[in-house]
Amino acid sequence: MTAKEKNFEALFQAKIDQEIKIEAKDWMPDAYRKTLVRQISQHAHSEIVGMLPEGNWITRAPSLRRKIGLLAKVQDEAGHGLYLYSAAETLGTTRGQMMDALNEGKAKYSSIFNYPTITWADIGAVGWLVDGAAILNQVMLTRTSYGPYARAMVRICKEESFHQRQGFDIMMSLCNGTAEQKAMAQDALNRWWWPSLMMFGPSDAESQHSEQSMIWKIKRKSNDTLRQQFVDATVDQAKILGITIPDPDLSWNEEKGHYDFGAIDWDEFWQVVKGNGICNRDRLKARRAAYITNGKWVRDAAIAYAEKKQQRDISKVA
Repeated sequence: MTAKEKNFEALFQAKIDQEIKIEAKDWMPDAYRKTLVRQISQHAHSEIVGMLPEGNWITRAPSLRRKIGLLAKVQDEAGHGLYLYSAAETLGTTRGQMMDALNEGKAKYSSIFNYPTITWADIGAVGWLVDGAAILNQVMLTRTSYGPYARAMVRICKEESFHQRQGFDIMMSLCNGTAEQKAMAQDALNRWWWPSLMMFGPSDAESQHSEQSMIWKIKRKSNDTLRQQFVDATVDQAKILGITIPDPDLSWNEEKGHYDFGAIDWDEFWQVVKGNGICNRDRLKARRAAYITNGKWVRDAAIAYAEKKQQRDISKVA
């Protein structure tokens, strides 16, 4: 690294330490740019792929009210993906490059979306647990050091908070219903609890990017800190619902002021990340079909319309 580059990097870190946002046209280290492109694009992919397990239940929702709510949620997730793709584009990548990476299996998305939603209770559990976990991570991102990313997260967090309440409401209705409905809610919690804990990523000791991201203030809290916050908040919510978190090692630690919880099966996590989860292949197949086959005519029509409009505008000026 040259003396000039070292000086730029020192000034860059000083801005971050002073809580001054980094903007798209500011100088930034290549590694910072690369980290952001990876993180924001993976976040965007997660929003888009996350529509699939929920979209599966739109036609089967138990009431018109629930159907409208689920439609609105899925629409929100699509919007979140668009905000995030736009934020990533400010870093020099293109939406086409990001989508190609996803469709080719080169880009990752949240491991949680490779699990199936087999009952209506799963939609409640996803809203309560998955969106609840996402909120903890995403509220932190409203203060991330990269300006376009931080600003995109403000609206996303507001909408995710609604999604979490929607999921808890579904779980509450089931738990206050028949014995069979409450059993459905318990079954969904049993299946979604551990994957939800995995959502925060590997333990701090194993995370490849966490330490540097904390220095750059891309992240504000470590994976393990966020995971502990999630457990502490969710235990009391499960008590309100009257269902049991499936962890025999879960206990309150008076000395620490936090709940202790059992060991996470990280082998399962890495298998899912590597593409060997229950729904990995189905999710990618659906995304490829949507983008490459079923969605191509929409993009072609939009481009043709834009070109035609541009020609009309030019002729008017002439």
